[in-house]
Amino acid sequence: MIEVQTLSVPQTAKILGVGTASAYAGIKRGEIPSIRIGGRLLVPKPALERMLQGERPLGSSLPK
Repeated sequence: MIEVQTLSVPQTAKILGVGTASAYAGIKRGEIPSIRIGGRLLVPKPALERMLQGERPLGSSLPK
């Protein structure tokens, strides 16, 4: 069985303990890693896990 490697924005918000609007804002600011596939905005699980371990998203200019 294939394990899903992406999360929706509402799923990501729930994991982070923030509202959906805050998650979308974090994605827009580059604080939360994301990819767009078709019309869907998704958060890759491995990138989110790295972010939660203290690594910055690729291309992020946010201070550590």
